[in-house]
Amino acid sequence: MPETDHDTALLHRSDLALALGLLTRLPIHVHDTARGARAAWAWPLAGAVLGGLAALVGGAALALGLPAPVAGLVALGALVMGGGGLHEDGLADSADGLWGGWTRERRLEIMRDSRIGSYGVIALVLGLGLRAVALALIFAGGALAGAVALVIAAMVSRAAMAGVMAALPHARADGLAQSQGRPPRAAVLLAAALALAGALALGGGAGPIAAGAAALGALIVARLARARIGGQTGDILGAAQQVAEIAALLCLLP
Repeated sequence: MPETDHDTALLHRSDLALALGLLTRLPIHVHDTARGARAAWAWPLAGAVLGGLAALVGGAALALGLPAPVAGLVALGALVMGGGGLHEDGLADSADGLWGGWTRERRLEIMRDSRIGSYGVIALVLGLGLRAVALALIFAGGALAGAVALVIAAMVSRAAMAGVMAALPHARADGLAQSQGRPPRAAVLLAAALALAGALALGGGAGPIAAGAAALGALIVARLARARIGGQTGDILGAAQQVAEIAALLCLLP
């Protein structure tokens, strides 16, 4: 079936809803999913929504008199639940597969397995721990500092994820990532521009540094995936987002 103008346009009114429906557990019902990865330009905006909601939860915790570490932890919980644990699951599966198999085929088989292994547990503990500690330190500077960090990290990490999706071929012929296609360069560049503009507007000079760190973290995951399984999967994209988010938060520490 030939592509329509609706499919090939860079921007479409359904793209933000599509991004929210794919990357969050918010009650967004999207009937037209034909755009697929062409909506990747809106992924940073979906990240901003998630980061903003998590910031509200963390800020409310501070307003109730709870200490900064608790505020950071509940904000992280809101961030994870808002995203349905999608990226955390990808991080765990990627860690199990990339380190647990000796061949490309075996690594992909392990990554498809819903059971979690020791490498996945270690990756989850380290990833959640690093984010929790970083947010605890950031929320010590107040609710505004926490909100800025959460929104910046959520935006730049999802822009980095779009870049990985465009840069690497699909490692398998099925799965969530394959069903979405690969985003065109224009969509990736727009996603990067939106994330960078948001990071600069919110974080000043620290914003672009966080964006650069996120891009570097995602690049490391991408190179590892290319070497070990020949491309990307949905799990690899989730792992790239997690590493990118951690890198950004560490750059935003006070």
